[in-house]
Amino acid sequence: MGKISYKKLKGSQNLRQRLVLALLSSTPVHIEDIHAEETWPGLRPHEVSFIRLLEKVCDDCSVEINDTGTKLKFKPGIVMGGRNLVHECALSRAIGYYLEPLIVLGLFAKKPLNITLQGITNDSKDPSVDTFRSTTLPMLKHFGVPSEGLDLEILSRGSAPQGGGEVLLSVPVVQSLTAVTWTDEGMVKRIRGITFSTRVAVQFENTMVYAARGIFNPFLPDVHIFTDHRQGAQAGKSPGYGISLVAETTSGCCISTDTAVSYSRQEETSELEDEEKKELMSPEDVGVQMATVLLGEIEQGGVVDSTHQGLLFLLCALCPQDVSKVRVGKLSPYGIETLRNIKDFLGVTFVIKPDPSTGTVILKCVGSGFRNLSRRIS
Repeated sequence: MGKISYKKLKGSQNLRQRLVLALLSSTPVHIEDIHAEETWPGLRPHEVSFIRLLEKVCDDCSVEINDTGTKLKFKPGIVMGGRNLVHECALSRAIGYYLEPLIVLGLFAKKPLNITLQGITNDSKDPSVDTFRSTTLPMLKHFGVPSEGLDLEILSRGSAPQGGGEVLLSVPVVQSLTAVTWTDEGMVKRIRGITFSTRVAVQFENTMVYAARGIFNPFLPDVHIFTDHRQGAQAGKSPGYGISLVAETTSGCCISTDTAVSYSRQEETSELEDEEKKELMSPEDVGVQMATVLLGEIEQGGVVDSTHQGLLFLLCALCPQDVSKVRVGKLSPYGIETLRNIKDFLGVTFVIKPDPSTGTVILKCVGSGFRNLSRRIS
């Protein structure tokens, strides 16, 4: 076999994206100094859980972690996909943390992916499962992903800190993506949204809907926010409520924001134990705040919102060797980090050109010509 040469990286930032790119480009990686300076050094529970998830959907992966968890050697295998897989996500991050990389890997797997993820469905840190349904999956269709077999079903909700939610993700396999020229943002024609509540009164949702509509209705009449109140086993183990909003434009772009309110996790509250449980944000404030944040995202411009920039760039880089051209608002830190990782692993460099008249940025790249070689050709 000969000696494997590892690509050496440092630090814990963007660990999941680095591992996904390592898998796609078949590059073995050796990551050092993972949370080395912190009180509790080493990999976090959600990062370990994510590595276990990669082992589930891949074949012939080899992972070596040292005793303190600060060094990781990862040798990628073949993305297999598969049916009826189940993964219990760590409760330190929401299911959204695991979904984005899974969707990209699922497209280039050997067989269609069908997996149940258990854990926290909505929190304030990661994109919620509702946002994935309303924004992320439609975004893939621009890149020629068939809508058949692409689905995310919410079986039960789970709020922090105990979770208890469950979603079923299905991703079809593709031979290759298609390059896009996607610069027309269009005008916002309608706003859709969904509120959820688990183990609290239904009234919380009505208050959020009323507050959010109060902000949107002066601008446009077509605002529909649905409610999703769960009871019993479908409500998970912790009380919580939240809202996910999507603005759809005339050119088919979706701009989204979301948040959830629930009691914080144990490790975040350890230093605040003297204080009583801190006051949670009222449903009315949640509605107003999210509506305002959505208006801010729309104002920034671009064909996707700031949370989806990383995924958009990654999909552009995985296109055939053809020019892709996209427009985004202000580049988010995650987006910038993604561009660096793409250059490192796939060797694709983006040409970045600001458009001062609209305050947006236009990015162009030639795809890496990535093809799904493991797929069975029927």
